[in-house]
Amino acid sequence: MDVGFSMSNSAPGEEPPFEQAKKVLLKFVQRQVFAETKDELALVLFGTDSTNNPLEQDGQYQNISVHRHLMVPDLELLEEIQHELHPQHQQADWVDALVVSMDVLQIETKGMKCDRLNIVLLTDLNIQASSDNLDVIIENLKQADITLQFILPFPVEGKEIGGGDAGNRGPSSPGTGKGLTSEQKDGLDVVKHIMLTLDEEEGLDNIHTFRNAIEQLRMFKCIERRPAGWPCQLTIGSCLSIRIVGYKAVWEERIKKSWIRVDAQTNRRDDVKRETVYCLDDDSETEVPVDETIQGFRYGSDIVPFSKVDQDQMKYKHDGKCFAVLGFTNKNLVHRHHFMGNQVLKIFAPRGDEHAGVALSAVIRALDELQMVAIVRYAYDRRCNPQVGAAFPCIKENYECLMYIQLPFMEDLRHFTFPSLENKKFTPSDAQLSAVDSLIDSMMLVEDDDDDDDDDAEHKDLFKAHHISNPAFQRHFQCLHHRAVNPGTPLPPIEPWLKAALECPVVISERCQAPLEGVKRQFPLTEVEKKKKLKTSAQVFGKDAEEPDAKKGKRDEEEEDYSLADIAEGSVTSVGSVDPARDFCTLIKRKGLSFGEACQQLTHRIEQLLSNKTTQYYMKSITCIQAFREQSVKLGNAELYNSYLQSLKRSIPNRRLEVFWDLLVQDAVTLISKDEVEGSTVSKSEANQFLVAEEKKEEEAAPPAEDTGDVDDLLDMM
Repeated sequence: MDVGFSMSNSAPGEEPPFEQAKKVLLKFVQRQVFAETKDELALVLFGTDSTNNPLEQDGQYQNISVHRHLMVPDLELLEEIQHELHPQHQQADWVDALVVSMDVLQIETKGMKCDRLNIVLLTDLNIQASSDNLDVIIENLKQADITLQFILPFPVEGKEIGGGDAGNRGPSSPGTGKGLTSEQKDGLDVVKHIMLTLDEEEGLDNIHTFRNAIEQLRMFKCIERRPAGWPCQLTIGSCLSIRIVGYKAVWEERIKKSWIRVDAQTNRRDDVKRETVYCLDDDSETEVPVDETIQGFRYGSDIVPFSKVDQDQMKYKHDGKCFAVLGFTNKNLVHRHHFMGNQVLKIFAPRGDEHAGVALSAVIRALDELQMVAIVRYAYDRRCNPQVGAAFPCIKENYECLMYIQLPFMEDLRHFTFPSLENKKFTPSDAQLSAVDSLIDSMMLVEDDDDDDDDDAEHKDLFKAHHISNPAFQRHFQCLHHRAVNPGTPLPPIEPWLKAALECPVVISERCQAPLEGVKRQFPLTEVEKKKKLKTSAQVFGKDAEEPDAKKGKRDEEEEDYSLADIAEGSVTSVGSVDPARDFCTLIKRKGLSFGEACQQLTHRIEQLLSNKTTQYYMKSITCIQAFREQSVKLGNAELYNSYLQSLKRSIPNRRLEVFWDLLVQDAVTLISKDEVEGSTVSKSEANQFLVAEEKKEEEAAPPAEDTGDVDDLLDMM
């Protein structure tokens, strides 16, 4: 990278080339860091005030410094670039810097096996370049198989970089042949000569602009995964076995780096030790050795203990990895909505095994010709439960394979019954159907490039989902990078291009405006006013006191509204343990029990739930208390609810239910005040103060009470 003084010169209101080059460098390095690749990177700076390189002697290769030798890039390098890289006051020949970079690459990769050697030069070419020995340099680049890329502040003549650099330049920006200094023009000729000599056809494609490079590098690279084969045997019956290798073609990517707890001062993981202790739920919290604990499976309100031996025996055991064909079926019978799992496997024959290749090819082509799929039993290894899946034939120009997708078991299917969409009262007209068809056509994400109706016309994809990077990953890495190089500062906002990644393409948005207006015209929306219920004379003047009770009960049954939810509740005779809040409300609504008896059953269930002392059961208890309160307000009976809640609060310290009480406070479930129910003896201020924690002194002054009979007394009273 050029850090000479010319890199800091720019027209008023424009970003200097140095700052643009620094952004490119940061983007490139951070992509390498978060992609977790094994690629190594060196950084050579030219135009520095000092000289530090292995070729400096006799006044040659001056003002060129090797800032970082070849190694895997890390956060330390990012911090150095961010905070320590500044424009300096000298100039250096970029051709000399190229020679130093070649020397670093060749010396530091000696004895290493490298897939590729590459040099990227970031400069404004604003110094007279030496063309001496240029042919020798080009020949050495070819012999060492080093590829070369240039990133400049301006595009190359006759080449649009990034499809829009020419249009994005300001009026005073350096352009092609216009606004360039004589040194930049000569330097550009040298660059073209080098690149076209190295690659006559595509040489100029490796010359980019800073703006284009920033746009291309703004997205963090995916974490690179090398394909790991899964060797197995494809078996058909007991006699036919074919060697295969499976590769994950589709796999849900997850961020591998997990959160760890570190010391807030030193940021070191080793300074924080975690220790897990098991204690009995008694007053002294007696510690229990790990050897004296076993796993328990909660079955309703009971716990079924399972020892380690029991757990090993209860596992479903099988013979290990397998890919066994259970049979074949028509392709049309395997529905897409039955595809499940988080991966797609591609099954190939092992490389170099000609017999397996021929046998597997025969199976693939037979399935393809007959439009069939194989139903297979798949097990990754002995530790994993087996699956049932479908193996589809896949024949491409360069390869052929089977594609395995998991299918559901009986328990995985969800069966729903929905009413028919056909409604004679609301049958759409032809104009309405046509309007919706037009909207769908205008929003097609795949369109033909040619206007002809030819089947061979090329298709253009306007929304390539497989080319879109996961925006959650991008945001995650963006914040990690910012926090690493800028500790203590607020995280940056989400970048606009990241927000736009999953938005409707602009072409589609513009194209569907007219069809949308057509849909609005064909389907006008009118506000529906809720009809007021007609009042009967009994409601106006009061019910006739002389009306027989039997007639009243019959009319009440006729007026009661029933819904699907009521029917689904079935016959509820008591407050059960599965959904006690719903059972309580149902009993009150249907008057299956007296209010006092229903409250007694509900509070009994609440006490059972609280005895488990886990957050899940605490939340269920709070739901019951909320239902208790709601029904008490509806019926105008606040005494039972208030008495129970007050006694429950008194028992909190002795029963060690502080966590439960905190959850109750968060949900603001308090006493019923006079404002809500006339018969209540609690004022509004008392209800508001009920959930406020008591002062510590009062707690200390209170005598230790072990009697928890208040709740039982209340139950007896109910």
